[in-house]
Amino acid sequence: MALKTIVQAVNEAMDQVMQQDPTVMVLGLDVGTNGGVFRATEKLLEKHGENRVVDTPLAESAIVGSAIGLAVNGFKPIVELQFMGFIYSAMDQICSQAARTRFRSGGRFTAPMVIRGPFGGGVHALELHCDSYESFFTHTPGLKVVIPSNPYDAKGLLISAVKDPDPVIFFEPMRIYRSVKEEVPDEMFEVPLGKANVVREGEDITIISWGAPVQTAVKLAEQLEKERNLSIEVVDLRTLVPFDSETVMNSARKTGRVIVMHEAVKTGGFGAEVASRVMEEAFTYLECPVERVTGFDTPYPFPQVEHEWMPNENRLIKAVDKVLTY
Repeated sequence: MALKTIVQAVNEAMDQVMQQDPTVMVLGLDVGTNGGVFRATEKLLEKHGENRVVDTPLAESAIVGSAIGLAVNGFKPIVELQFMGFIYSAMDQICSQAARTRFRSGGRFTAPMVIRGPFGGGVHALELHCDSYESFFTHTPGLKVVIPSNPYDAKGLLISAVKDPDPVIFFEPMRIYRSVKEEVPDEMFEVPLGKANVVREGEDITIISWGAPVQTAVKLAEQLEKERNLSIEVVDLRTLVPFDSETVMNSARKTGRVIVMHEAVKTGGFGAEVASRVMEEAFTYLECPVERVTGFDTPYPFPQVEHEWMPNENRLIKAVDKVLTY
C-alpha cells in the first residue's frame, strides 16, 4: 500500500481491470501516446496495445457513439473526456442512446461503459473547463453517476463502475486530482456504487457533499470543533445515482440540522434533490430547514472571482450559523 493521488488511483484502476478483463478498453483524445491531458492513462498504451487504448479524433459525439456500439457488442469501453465541460456534444448519445439501451431493448442489451473525466473549479481554468454538470445525468434514468472525493474511493469506485452492467458517468474532481494523497491498496478492490460514506461522525450538524467540497467540509468541521466545540458530521455521497437514502436519513435524524454543499449552480442542482428527500423522509426530526451552499446561478466565472463564486469556507460558516440559530 502506498500514498497515491486521485490521478494515480484512477490510472491503477484502469490498468488492473484491463489486465483482468480483455474486453475493457480505453478511448479518448490523446489517451494513448500522451497518456491523457492529466496523464490519467499514462503507460496504458505500452502495456495493453493500440487495439485497447485508442487515440480518437477530436469529436466527443463520435467517441461516445463508438463506445455505445462497442458496449452493446460485448466490450466494456472507458471513455475519457479531456474535460467534462466538453460533454455537451455527446448529450444525445449519452441520454437518448446509452441510458435507454436496457429499457429500449427490453433487457436484451445493456451498455456497460464508463464516461470519465475531470470537472469542477478552483484551478483558474478557461470557460467550459470547470462546470459541474452532474444534475444533467442524475435527471436521466438509466445512468449511474459517481463522484469520488479521495484517491481510495476513486480507485474502488472506478473498478465497480467498469464492472457495472449499465452506463456510468464518472466525474473526477480536478481541484484535488493531485493535491490530496492517501494510502490506497495496490491490489484490486471495489467500493460499491450506491453506498455513501460517513467521513466524519458528529452530533450537532450534518454536512452532505460529494467531490472536492467534501475536503472543504471536513477541514471546516475539524476547525469548528476546536474553536466552538461543535460536533459536525460529514457525509460523502460518493454516488448520486444510486442514492444512499438510508445513510443520509440516519444522519439527518441524528443531528436534526442539515447542510448540502456542492459546486454546481443552485437552481436544479442535486442539492435540491437531497434537500427534498430529507424533507420527505426525515422532516419530523429536523430543527430547521435544509440549507444549501452552492455555486451561484451564473456561468462559471473568471478566475479572479472564482473562489467567491464557489462554495467556500466563509459561506459554509454562514450556513452553520444559520442552522444553529434558526
